[in-house]
Amino acid sequence: MALVPYDETAVVGLQRFHKPLATFSFANHTIQIQQDWRQLGVAAVVWDAAVVLCTYLEMGAVELRGRSAVELGAGTGLVGIVAALLGD
Repeated sequence: MALVPYDETAVVGLQRFHKPLATFSFANHTIQIQQDWRQLGVAAVVWDAAVVLCTYLEMGAVELRGRSAVELGAGTGLVGIVAALLGD
């Protein structure tokens, strides 16, 4: 597990990680991810990089239909969920 120095009152941008539910729209679906920063740490929140990668995949940059993919270091698994929906 990564150690991240963190003071929830100091950084305004990180407050969204404390919301228990994050909602996204990808591949014509609404995806809700439960988050729990305090109990599970950095792997239990949806990071901006995951949202950017989901957007990239949704734009059709990579053909996913009929392909298999393995997601490593998935955190909440948002990218894998979106890849599966796009590859359907």
